[in-house]
Amino acid sequence: MSLFPMIQPEAAGTDTELPMYREIAWDYENNKPIYKNGNPVMVEGKEAVMVWAWNALHTERFRYEIYTWDYANEAESLIGQNYSEELKQSEAARYVRECLLINPYITDVKNIAADFTDGLLTVTGTLVTIYGEAELNV
Repeated sequence: MSLFPMIQPEAAGTDTELPMYREIAWDYENNKPIYKNGNPVMVEGKEAVMVWAWNALHTERFRYEIYTWDYANEAESLIGQNYSEELKQSEAARYVRECLLINPYITDVKNIAADFTDGLLTVTGTLVTIYGEAELNV
């Protein structure tokens, strides 16, 4: 017997389809959003997911209060560590996977390769999104 017999909560919806992902278009060379006539240019689908991925990978986790602790990556924590190159590359790849797989539009990250050259981390791989695969080169 319920304490509130007249109030019956509705079962949570079982609709698992995600809405079309939208994001502001990004100028990757200059690392800034794209505007046209003072308004942001919007992109959808796979291109929008790639913009999100780019920004998440270029943001240091736990640094900015505006973001949740789930957003961004921890690759900067590898700077100055006395780890072997193999361990650094492995940890960088793990950080990339953790960073990107928090997004429900990204279902997998394949073939991640991390390279540290002259203090710069370069990551390549393949993002598997609900819209198809996309090449990652950050």
